[in-house]
Amino acid sequence: MVAETPSDAISVVLVDDHALFREGLREILECDGGIRIVGEAGDSETAVAVVAKNRPDVVLLDVEIPGDEVTDTVANIRKLSPETRIIILSMYDGPQLLTRLLSAGIRGYLLKSVHRHELIAAVHSVHEDASRVVLAVSRHSLARVQSPSTGMLSEKELEVLQLAAQALSNAQIARRLGLAEATVKRHLRNIFVKLNAVSRIDAVNKALATSLISPQARSEVD
Repeated sequence: MVAETPSDAISVVLVDDHALFREGLREILECDGGIRIVGEAGDSETAVAVVAKNRPDVVLLDVEIPGDEVTDTVANIRKLSPETRIIILSMYDGPQLLTRLLSAGIRGYLLKSVHRHELIAAVHSVHEDASRVVLAVSRHSLARVQSPSTGMLSEKELEVLQLAAQALSNAQIARRLGLAEATVKRHLRNIFVKLNAVSRIDAVNKALATSLISPQARSEVD
């Protein structure tokens, strides 16, 4: 029998599109006397609404729920409930996404292969210390994230470089992102300086080498 949860327990919202997985998370977390589940959601729109209503201490957010892109969901949650700590749960272990999410303000990134005690410890850890970030990823991803080059480019510069990797012209990139062509040129100049690149292809190759952009873009550049 699970003991009654105290009123000052850590409030948590579970966000995953698989009901069975949410049920498993609930059972794991409710075994901890200091955690209570206050809401659940299976898509980004519902997740934002549930968070806005409950203002939980922690959100456990699956990286691939239906709806908005995960970084947009993170931004919307943080806007509506700035004090809520967001922990990402994912099957995907990649430094590019991890870097983007850390920049968006998440406080944890856990692979779904973690043990239950690691999950519970992560919830307590980010709640107790607002500045703490908990990562349970591969050494490769952690090394890439800690690499000085990984965090050099802004979100917009990464978007420009990803499109440049698809062999789009400056004018096409500008239309795609809703920017002036001169702004795209300025972003590219900044990218060249930051990556010490001499051309668009050189910048793309260096970004691929450090996992700043996705490798599937390469085929259209070479």
